[in-house]
Amino acid sequence: MPNLKALVLSGGRGTRLRPLTFTLAKQLIPLANKPVLGYVLDQIAQTGINQIGIIIAPETGHYVKEYIKDGSEWNFNVTYIPQEPLGLAHAVKTAKNFLGADDFIMCLGDNLQGQGLTTFVQKFTKEKMDALILLKHVDDPTKFGVATLDEKANIVKLVEKPKKPSSNLAIVGTYLFSSNIFDAIDTIKPSWRGELEITDAIQKMINMGFNVKAEILNTWWLDTGKKDDILTANAKILDEYTKCDIKGTVQESKIEGRVTIQENTKVVNSTIRGPCAIGVNCIIENSFIGPYTSVGNGTKIVDSAIEYSVILENAQITCVDRLEESLIGKNAKVTKNQRNGCLKLHVGDYSEVEI
Repeated sequence: MPNLKALVLSGGRGTRLRPLTFTLAKQLIPLANKPVLGYVLDQIAQTGINQIGIIIAPETGHYVKEYIKDGSEWNFNVTYIPQEPLGLAHAVKTAKNFLGADDFIMCLGDNLQGQGLTTFVQKFTKEKMDALILLKHVDDPTKFGVATLDEKANIVKLVEKPKKPSSNLAIVGTYLFSSNIFDAIDTIKPSWRGELEITDAIQKMINMGFNVKAEILNTWWLDTGKKDDILTANAKILDEYTKCDIKGTVQESKIEGRVTIQENTKVVNSTIRGPCAIGVNCIIENSFIGPYTSVGNGTKIVDSAIEYSVILENAQITCVDRLEESLIGKNAKVTKNQRNGCLKLHVGDYSEVEI
């Protein structure tokens, strides 16, 4: 796609997902055993764009680099752009040297949508817009940036997390901009949060007379910023994309529905009910793995029942009668003491335990 670049925001501190995000960028938390960021990059690659800038945070940027590497998996030419998390508009400003005078699409690396990006890119280019903002009807618009439209789908007003919303149209985290966005950003000031807000920059573009329009998504959209969001997104991805694909070894077990079991995984005397995804080098023994669960590589689950959960790689779960709606981090151990029935915990900062 000539003269069109992509900017993906994969920075931020991910405070709502601690302690996982002390050692992992939030955009790399897996859904169906694939990082959220991977799905975003897949959709950008489908547009034909190959010049991509990745905004990274000082604390977690090396994890993002380890995953994307040189971008060849997606046919990307990658530029990594470090940024302190001072707002989305600040991220755009930080990327100015990379973006130059080219139009670009900006995506949040922890947001997913069921609709591809190609149609929006084509419309933006064909109609020579200065900004095209994707919106979605939501139940509680007070949690998002909210847009008000006129009858021609032009954005009239934007408000960040309004107490009294004028509409239920939330900004979903996918934007297309011309280089005129930089003129707008240069005129705005930090918000009460100390950040340069992209909503303020878009509103300034409107006030300056630029061609700013909106498209309303007619499919699902998920912001994976919190634990429950991760679980919901994992279930959605499993439901949409899982196919029955058994590459591991299954002995004296039941496989029901759409289940993916990767290489060198052993399932013994267990029931696995899909949609469900199990990674490589796992051991599942005397256990039940229920629907909407993803199990990361190298995980061992014995004498346990798990449902509607995301288990990251190299976890160990033993003798747990029932584990639901849980997000278990890498190398974590969850074990029930069979001798005296007591509960023993080794829990890090910002963890949550519900008994």
